[in-house]
Amino acid sequence: MGFIKAAILAGTVAVFAATSAYAADVKIGFIVKQPEEPWFQDEWKFADIAAQEKGFTLVKIGAEDGEKVQSAIDNLGAQGAQGFIICTPDVKLGPGIVAKAAANDLKLMTVDDRLVNADGSPIEDVPHMGISATKIGEAVGETIVEEIKKRGWDMKDVGAIRVSYDQLPTAVDRVEGALSVLKAAGFPEANIFDAPQAKTDTEAALNASTVVLNKNAGIKHWVAVGLNDEAVLGAVRATESVGIAADSMIGVGIGGADSAINEFKKPAATGFFGTVIISPKRHGYETALNMFEWVANGKEPEKLILTAGQVALRDNYEQVRKDLGIE
Repeated sequence: MGFIKAAILAGTVAVFAATSAYAADVKIGFIVKQPEEPWFQDEWKFADIAAQEKGFTLVKIGAEDGEKVQSAIDNLGAQGAQGFIICTPDVKLGPGIVAKAAANDLKLMTVDDRLVNADGSPIEDVPHMGISATKIGEAVGETIVEEIKKRGWDMKDVGAIRVSYDQLPTAVDRVEGALSVLKAAGFPEANIFDAPQAKTDTEAALNASTVVLNKNAGIKHWVAVGLNDEAVLGAVRATESVGIAADSMIGVGIGGADSAINEFKKPAATGFFGTVIISPKRHGYETALNMFEWVANGKEPEKLILTAGQVALRDNYEQVRKDLGIE
């Protein structure tokens, strides 16, 4: 009996060792379009946790344009990776990314931004984890409308800065979701001003928003919507630069990035009123885990996973972060 127990134990250890050894051979890439942005830093951080838990190698690559994306995929292929997750700098690169992944025998998943075909339709064969952009935008709009009412503002006297990045479909969906709620509540369409940004960062949003504010100096109360926290923070910084008081601005971002949290931590409230926090934990940890399961165990992820967000304000952001598993 002792011999049989020993044999079973030895077999179990051997299986565990073989599994661990195979996990150590798994190499997964995680390519992001703007590695300096806090959101992508957080995604990488949570993907690293998945790699540590499962024992695979995570290769983090920043690729800010199409040429770098192609190079990154070839690099992963040369390293012997088996798959990668990508948030592409341009969703229209979709067919090329799919072809390049196939040429390097790499499994492919996307996160945040979904790849599209030449006709603009989503590439549905590639598993994707994204955000229900319209719903999150609507949450932004609902938060702004509620606060306008609390402050007793007359909507006809309020201007809305639409910090836009219309080449990105999810950006359009988020912004239009927010504005649809404002319009339904009676916000005048004539008071919505487009501020197209050259990049999706705070500086570009500040520059675009400043142009709008200077052209409409007679408006004293403002709200701002945009793709992410950085876009709305740019609009807030622009109002500060032209002398608009913090209590005359309602900016609600999307993402819950460190930049937003740092704004809440300031001693005095700014025009950055709130953010819809999206959990980078799911987008980093879960996509990395899903890719590992696909590579190691042949378990292909769902084709489309949409995550939701939760509104966080200066007085409750800590609890919201805990509820979402970020703290």
